[in-house]
Amino acid sequence: MLKYTYTWLLLGLLFIAAACSESKPAGDGEAQAIVDAAIKAHGGQKLDKSIVSFRLRDIQYRALRDNGAFVYSRTFTDSTGQRIHDVLSNSGFKRTVDDVEVEIPEERKQAFSNSVNSVVYFALLPYFLNDPAVQKSYLGEAKVKGEPYHKVKVTFAQEGGGDSYQDEYVYWFHKDRHTMDYLAYNFQENDGGSRFREVIKAYEVGGVRFQDYNNYKIDDLNFPIDNYDRAYEAGKLEKVSEIILEGVQVRELE
Repeated sequence: MLKYTYTWLLLGLLFIAAACSESKPAGDGEAQAIVDAAIKAHGGQKLDKSIVSFRLRDIQYRALRDNGAFVYSRTFTDSTGQRIHDVLSNSGFKRTVDDVEVEIPEERKQAFSNSVNSVVYFALLPYFLNDPAVQKSYLGEAKVKGEPYHKVKVTFAQEGGGDSYQDEYVYWFHKDRHTMDYLAYNFQENDGGSRFREVIKAYEVGGVRFQDYNNYKIDDLNFPIDNYDRAYEAGKLEKVSEIILEGVQVRELE
């Protein structure tokens, strides 16, 4: 299970202006059906055997997947002009500097692995939401910007859930289009916090749907992420960044 771990939690106010109405949870079966429909709508079946490449903030990424086997890499030039190439696969992590493999401390190796994992995880969502460690629950229905959504919460089993298995996610899937238009998550690293993302652009490459996002936060470490849609509609969020993928390419493996 690879998931985003590096950045990206009850506000005492009720945001009356929120245009969000929720129903009672319908159980894990409902959540599973919603996620299955979303993965299909995003073309996730094409990612089982594929090579995806893209740039994010001047770093080149490549994700090869072959029915459970994977090789993820990133390539960039550091501040000293050295060419860094990181590779993460089923067999572990390695770094080369100017084409020479280097030894790095285990702590840094884990940090670099998490960094590569996280970018690929977010770029290919909702593809990973059927991983074995994923635990899904249905939170109900909501309206965001007048559109109907299902809300699904995701947590992770400790076994297979990665270093940040305690992190939580909430996804907003459109009831009719089945697309993942919003997501929120909390994290424990760097004193903890939470983020909310809205899709600002969606496009298809090789039959797979990719999305760019606005990234928001709220200044309350204890804010419940399932209420982020209400805070968003009430204008209570602060935009902190944009996540824009460039040069996306998809190739299916034979």
